[in-house]
Amino acid sequence: MQPDWYPAWRDEAFEQLTAKNAILEKEFRLGHWPRHDYDLTTGRLLFSDNATVKVVAEIQIAGSISAKAGNWLWAWSNSNLPNELLADAKRVRSFGEENDIAELQQAYVTDTTDDLEALGWELTAAMVRVCDALGAYRSPRGEGGGLYLALKSASWAS
Repeated sequence: MQPDWYPAWRDEAFEQLTAKNAILEKEFRLGHWPRHDYDLTTGRLLFSDNATVKVVAEIQIAGSISAKAGNWLWAWSNSNLPNELLADAKRVRSFGEENDIAELQQAYVTDTTDDLEALGWELTAAMVRVCDALGAYRSPRGEGGGLYLALKSASWAS
């Protein structure tokens, strides 16, 4: 269930996210720091080198993938996550409801292409586009999962 324009829109969202992430990589070396930590109480993602925080990003949580379950779970449907970090995900759900896009309004999205990570990036790209985020980051989790975060701001640590 989706409008005719949605597949092209989602492809464009992914292309936009790829470009945004390339800018973040160039400006802040995201993806190259030896360590990252996210703090769900402060809504921040910290990138560090030798125990020194170098880059700080404000985040919203898009969702997570689970290889075991073979699906994506939108953050707005995960009761274990803090409500303060779900505003953008809820906005995407509203966008999905307004435009009759099933994968944006149902809690779970099943991986039908056998590429769960790509599904996670595509749905995160939709959130980045709807909410005009700076980019996104995927934090690995145990058992073949990942937590997808939308970056709302990024700056060098002072």
